[in-house]
Amino acid sequence: MAGRVDLDGNPINPITICMIGAGGFIGSHLCEKLMSETPHKVLAVDVYNDKIKHLLEPATLTWADRIQFHRINIKNDSRLEGLIKMADLTINLAAICTPADYNTRPLDTIYSNFIDALPVVKYCSENGKRLIHFSTCEVYGKTIGAFLPKDSPLRQDPAYYVLKEDASPCIFGSIEKQRWSYACAKQLIERLIYAEGAENGLEFTIVRPFNWIGPRMDFIPGIDGPSEGVPRVLACFSNNLLRRESLKLVDGGESQRTFIYIKDAVEAVLLMIENPARANGHILNVGNPNNEVTVRQLAEMMTQVYSKVSGESSLETPTIDVSSKEFYGEGYDDSDKRIPDMTIINKQLGWNPKTSLWDLLESTLTYQHRTYAEAIKQAMSKTTAN
Repeated sequence: MAGRVDLDGNPINPITICMIGAGGFIGSHLCEKLMSETPHKVLAVDVYNDKIKHLLEPATLTWADRIQFHRINIKNDSRLEGLIKMADLTINLAAICTPADYNTRPLDTIYSNFIDALPVVKYCSENGKRLIHFSTCEVYGKTIGAFLPKDSPLRQDPAYYVLKEDASPCIFGSIEKQRWSYACAKQLIERLIYAEGAENGLEFTIVRPFNWIGPRMDFIPGIDGPSEGVPRVLACFSNNLLRRESLKLVDGGESQRTFIYIKDAVEAVLLMIENPARANGHILNVGNPNNEVTVRQLAEMMTQVYSKVSGESSLETPTIDVSSKEFYGEGYDDSDKRIPDMTIINKQLGWNPKTSLWDLLESTLTYQHRTYAEAIKQAMSKTTAN
């Protein structure tokens, strides 16, 4: 760690980071990286610490004096401002970000992603503290290409579907399509942070993640998350594979997505942390445009990878088609493609993702099979017994 320098050759001084949501999937990987590769200190704020327990215990760990866990629910805890004041930088990862909730719990979704984030932004702004806020690629909504006729050649033109932080419009569905409650709340907090920067000098970076994937991913229902609810597509498919169930393709699985390995993504976040002069004032896409597939292709690839890592043969019917109404409930709507433009992050931080889709799926499914397979068998046998 000695003699570490930033991208401009300046020495990197140790800082204190208040990380809200440190106990989640992204937070756990970021804490790991900060502990193992940097001299920085982390005030880890969350209601759970299961995913970072290995960083907190035993007390003899080489970094034990550099990470403290604070069990705080940011909705109603007056200690939050004190922790933000103690830190040089606040990273806000807290959010409800499970697609089924956008429809069934729109109020919780809006409150969690907008109202609960307001004090964090306010405390950073009032106390002159830097903020890295995690938003979502969902703020882009639908692509311009989605509104063109299906057979239009313009649909193949990147100008109509590649998503640029400073140029692409944010296009949502109608108000009754409550799926957009999440994206809209996230967009509004982005606008508020941007306005705090413009009017009150808040130093900020906004991160727009595009499907970050890897070990400890949230969540396998009933095992490391609520027993009810529909997680994001990759966790959904993992759950089906572990339970030996057919993978459900919503509306034919035609939507296209890109996926990035969590270890590549936190590399980008570390560059933001340690290069404030280059990252401040920017909104940054963090994704891997090379790992683009349709949801149907993703299901096929995951089935192959899981057979390889588990040694189990594929099901006779590996996938089944379901409607979005049946799967998510009334009011669901979706974006067609999500391909990040990487120009700004590449220019500012010189960062590019490395890991192929096959490799990141193999790493994730190997971990999930090893960690969850037995727990899921037990859960299924209890259900059968009842």
